[in-house]
Amino acid sequence: MRSPDLPPPNPGFVHLHVHSAYSLLRGAMKVQKLAELAKADHQPALALTDTDNLFGALEFSDKLAGYGIQPIVGCALAVDFGDQDPNARSGVIPGPARIVLLAAREAGYRSLMRLNSRAFLETPTHQAPHIKLDWLRGETDGLIALSGGPDGPISLAVAADQAVLAAARCDQLVELFGDRFYIELQRHGAERERRAEPVLIDLAYAKGLPRVATNEPYFASADDYEAHDALLCIAAGKLVAETDRDQLTPDHRFKTRAEMAVLFADLPEALASTVEIAERCAYRPRTRKPLLPHFTVDPNTSGEEAEREEAAELRKQAADGLARRLKLHGLAQGATEEDYQTRLNFELDVITRMKYSGYFLIVSDFIKWAKAHDIPVGPGRGSGAGSLVAYALTITDLDPIRFGLLFERFLNPERVSMPDFDIDFCQDRRGEVIEYVQQRYGRDHVAQIITFGTLQARGVLRDVGRVLQMPYGQVDKLTKLVPQNPAAPVSLKQAIESEPKLQAFRDEDPVIARAFSIAQKLEGLNRHASTHAAGIVIGDRPLHELVPLYRDPKSDMPVTQFNMKWVEPAGLVKFDFLGLKTLTVLNVAVQLLKQRNIDLDLSTLPLDDKATYEMLSRGDVVGVFQVESQGMRRALVDMRPDRLEDLIALVALYRPGPMANIPTYCARKHGDEEPEYMHPMLEPILKETFGVIIYQEQVMQIAQVMAGYSLGDADLLRRAMGKKIRAEMDKQREIFVTGAMKNNVPKGQAETIFELLAKFADYGFNKSHAAAYALVSYQTAYMKAHYPVEFIAASMTLDMSNTDKLSEFRSEAQRLGIKVEPPSINRSGATFEVSENTIYYALAALKGVGAHAIEQIVEARQKGLFTSLADFATRVSPRAINKRVIESLAAAGAFDSLESSRARTFAGADAILAASQRSFEAATSGQNDMFGGMADVPSVMLPAIDNWLPAEKLRREYDAIGFFLSGHPLDDYATILKRLRVQSWAEFSRAVKSGATAGKVAATVVSRMERRTKTGNKMGIIGLSDPTGHFEAVLFSEGLAQFRDVLEPGAAVLLKLGAELQGEDVRARVLHAEALDDAAAKTQKGLRIFLRDTKPLDSISKRLPPPGGGTANGNISLVLQLDAQTEVEFELSGRFPVSPQIAGAIKAVSGVVDVQVL
Repeated sequence: MRSPDLPPPNPGFVHLHVHSAYSLLRGAMKVQKLAELAKADHQPALALTDTDNLFGALEFSDKLAGYGIQPIVGCALAVDFGDQDPNARSGVIPGPARIVLLAAREAGYRSLMRLNSRAFLETPTHQAPHIKLDWLRGETDGLIALSGGPDGPISLAVAADQAVLAAARCDQLVELFGDRFYIELQRHGAERERRAEPVLIDLAYAKGLPRVATNEPYFASADDYEAHDALLCIAAGKLVAETDRDQLTPDHRFKTRAEMAVLFADLPEALASTVEIAERCAYRPRTRKPLLPHFTVDPNTSGEEAEREEAAELRKQAADGLARRLKLHGLAQGATEEDYQTRLNFELDVITRMKYSGYFLIVSDFIKWAKAHDIPVGPGRGSGAGSLVAYALTITDLDPIRFGLLFERFLNPERVSMPDFDIDFCQDRRGEVIEYVQQRYGRDHVAQIITFGTLQARGVLRDVGRVLQMPYGQVDKLTKLVPQNPAAPVSLKQAIESEPKLQAFRDEDPVIARAFSIAQKLEGLNRHASTHAAGIVIGDRPLHELVPLYRDPKSDMPVTQFNMKWVEPAGLVKFDFLGLKTLTVLNVAVQLLKQRNIDLDLSTLPLDDKATYEMLSRGDVVGVFQVESQGMRRALVDMRPDRLEDLIALVALYRPGPMANIPTYCARKHGDEEPEYMHPMLEPILKETFGVIIYQEQVMQIAQVMAGYSLGDADLLRRAMGKKIRAEMDKQREIFVTGAMKNNVPKGQAETIFELLAKFADYGFNKSHAAAYALVSYQTAYMKAHYPVEFIAASMTLDMSNTDKLSEFRSEAQRLGIKVEPPSINRSGATFEVSENTIYYALAALKGVGAHAIEQIVEARQKGLFTSLADFATRVSPRAINKRVIESLAAAGAFDSLESSRARTFAGADAILAASQRSFEAATSGQNDMFGGMADVPSVMLPAIDNWLPAEKLRREYDAIGFFLSGHPLDDYATILKRLRVQSWAEFSRAVKSGATAGKVAATVVSRMERRTKTGNKMGIIGLSDPTGHFEAVLFSEGLAQFRDVLEPGAAVLLKLGAELQGEDVRARVLHAEALDDAAAKTQKGLRIFLRDTKPLDSISKRLPPPGGGTANGNISLVLQLDAQTEVEFELSGRFPVSPQIAGAIKAVSGVVDVQVL
């Protein structure tokens, strides 16, 4: 009796035209789902023919084979027959049409990869990928072709009543494929299928061609039709309610063999053809071991010869490189030159035996090229820093013997695994290194790696809401109830199950229930293809021989069609080219130092610099890589590091779990607690970390020393402990305990130590990675400790678009006594520049001012400083600037050296632009004077308007810069704030971190947002600023209603805040708010205004509020200075409201000498 799991001897039908989710935004079945559906129907074979691509080919082949189903790899590929005039208006047949190509043999699969790669790489970017008919010549061996169904080139000609064209296309395909070409018939109930079928059958009979029945499924069952229809709308930007759009039928589901047998009962030969085709297909792509590219690119060199050459070259480069390293840096303490040579030879033997010499040489080559071209490269990353060969080849910059890093953690001789160097480059110049690799190994040997963006919970809910025409506000409210956590994404199903409000909305409103149902079916499907940020593959042959290629429209570099998970099983070796901003910061700082004739080589910095460790111990770490967070600062202050090993330990420990060991490490470091080593044998391994197991390498060394493991076996032990497979753990426990007992360790103690190691194998961190990144942290700390001006300027340059960071760096500069000069059209550059203890604010950091405009301005300034606004207008092209650029520069004070009134310059933006335009037109039309010079400089007439009041001036500056730079609206209140005994935000934050829960703070309101909470009540999020920083505070419905009028943007307010600490952030809420002027008025006695003459009196009277009123309790006197010795003082009758803001407004009046607040 036949097993129910085995396919029937005559299956009757095989699916040959199937779409998976890799048919982007058209297919709604993942490969796994296809395998399950085929298995459930006992289907012996299944083809995958995604639209235009082979994205899923290897995954499909591997998974289907795993289910015991024969995979047939194919593609629905568009062909341009060249028989239509693209410019003809009457072109009833749209451009290229898709035929189905199936790989019957390996040659066919290789042709399919080449053809599909050409379709992407050689089709103009504005056109859908397709091939030309001629490209098929010489490429059809091993391929079977189907005519493509109702959207195929023959059916489209039939539908257009062009029988001659249909026959001609049919003949062309027969000529190419011979008896491997089939006329495809589909029956989904569509009218065009019914009309075309008899013509197609007659054509097949007339030409003696076989017919084949196909079902073209895009979704699993009829229940999924509605969701798939919504998917088509999402793809096309249409609404479900629209009728004039692309639609399929419920019959485009994955039908069973029995359903197809009934559907085509009148054409049994068409059904039989499906089985015949499946039997003719005898190939599937398989996973393979990596095909390592060769460093030797000579095509005449055989594989074995290349390996020998590479091994010899590696030994030579490693020996020479190690000699240079030791000459420059010396030996590690306690190590001999022989130790280094022994370790080097051991590593080289392993690398050569595993045939990885070429890999090491390739990585070393592009890193050396980068360094030779002054492109910053990181000291290492991941476990690669454990290799002495890598250190000798300058792949890494850490001496593994000096820091106790293990080669076996990187490349285990007991377990064949690919080496994997992740390389950090300066983010601005990473592309140059990739370009070099392309040139070195051939553009057809190098590619980036594809990634697929998916329809995720929030996004798919928004998309479905849109196509169902649900109100935007309703969809917005629903999506905000779905948690968003990129680190641990929550599915829509999980969100609904955990949020009662979502359940209530679903149960109360059938439209929402429908949206949830559709969205859950579409969630997780592929939305679009893009490029992996770092991954590069290098092949030992043209890549299209191993993988199909894709082109990302945003890049001119080929991209593999297989993603990160499948590109390595396809035989390609991945290299990670990462961009690390910190390297760019360090490089910019080093370049700035050259202006002072200081040449600094970061690779030779002393690692025991006292000033650096003292700065870190104080917690002065703004801008220092990896240690800026409040928690890291506290840990540094507690630890008081005095060696790089302390920083390495901190990088490794500062994670959930191991973090609990930081106090123990600190207490033992400072002698407050005795180290515990569990056994004397372990002291040499754990002494560096005071008995605390921190690193995976320590787990491996303990197994080696105590239980006799080789380091390779110890790495296998570490992996087993991490995976927690019980059978493997029991086996390893027995090996460990037996080995330890041979070294005279009691059985009970050995078992205790094994359990402890098992716990720490989970917590333990890769020391090589921690050491490499601790070195970068140290380099940034060293730069800040010794060259703070250049370091902070470089940090600001790399965070130019982040005003919060710019504000933080500016505050840090002030704290360090470094002057930050406001932007100036005559001194500032595009980036942040420096001179003696001064940072000049970057013009390109201003809002609304693009880098191109600033480059043009700086270039024009090369001929001399601008002498006036008219001179500026003459020399800067009107193509480079616009009204917004001029207004932003004016508001930020960049024109202050040319015109003191920012208000007039701002209002005169149109006049400046017009003058620039006139000058440009005169220059281009050749209106020169008789002496050959330019015509007169066009004049710029600025509007005659009053200066901005100080508060307005600062508000405009804030809008242009993103924070208050030249001053702060609260500066005028300094005396009053002391009287009111308020805290600054910085003081309040420190108090909260020390346990306080409330306080009094003065601030300027910079923004106010109102939104609804989950319960439907309103809440306000208030953006605030004081001279020590920017912060946010929330208030809920009652407070919002009570204080809304006070908390207007631009207002100076006195706040009573409540606060709590969430992690490292202070979360503030407004308990009470009042206008700061009202609070100030209660403490102020009056104003004394000093004048030279009576001219300003009219302006002063306009700015003085009328006497009397609730807050009018101050006297105002005018002091007229008649000459150097004589003053006359008049006191105005009545009492006036007085405040620092009023004082500031009067002080801004032309002719007022001074204003004293009494």
